[in-house]
Amino acid sequence: MIVKRGSVVSHSVAQEWGIGKVVEVDDVRATIRFNDGCVRKIISSHFSDLHPADPASYLPPVKPVAGAKARGARKASPKVKKAKEAADAAV
Repeated sequence: MIVKRGSVVSHSVAQEWGIGKVVEVDDVRATIRFNDGCVRKIISSHFSDLHPADPASYLPPVKPVAGAKARGARKASPKVKKAKEAADAAV
């Protein structure tokens, strides 16, 4: 198979990766973004394991929502704490 940027492929040995889209190709390797969310670099000697896939079957990985992690409250540093106390005392 001729691997070029923009091609939609599947890896015959690693079907669990899903369908991938080629994002970069050079003389040594191809960088492919797979449906499972991982970006993998496939060396040119393994291009024979790649097979063309239906472009409609490629779905870009879902990006995580920003700020989805639960975070605890931040503690004020001692400097900030002292400045707050001094401001409260001045009032």
